[in-house]
Amino acid sequence: MEIIEFKTNGKYEMVDITKKIKEIVYKNRWMDGILVVFSMHTTGGITINESYDPDVQHDLIKALEEMVPAVQFRHFEGNSDAHLKTTLVGTDSTLIIEKGELLLGTWQGVYFCEFDGGRKRRVLLKFIGR
Repeated sequence: MEIIEFKTNGKYEMVDITKKIKEIVYKNRWMDGILVVFSMHTTGGITINESYDPDVQHDLIKALEEMVPAVQFRHFEGNSDAHLKTTLVGTDSTLIIEKGELLLGTWQGVYFCEFDGGRKRRVLLKFIGR
């Protein structure tokens, strides 16, 4: 297992972690199997989405803000909207590793979705295979 640690800056942010994941796959010589990418946070999710046009990330965050606005919830921390957004996005993705390569579509990237930043964040990578 490997851990990616980083700090987010904004309250809402999509952090592209694809390059770091590829570096870890290469370093560990993971060849064939599956890789689980898991966020250790209840206010930050994991998604695979377009990595070519940054407007897509902006649009996704904007749409999630409109779907789950930061209204007055009962939770005392005042970040229940972040918990709901994480529930919608999910906290993990499963990726395929074949012949030492992370298999993604042409425009795909792996993102940590920040909904309550800036904070220190941790993403776990668990490889199952050879």
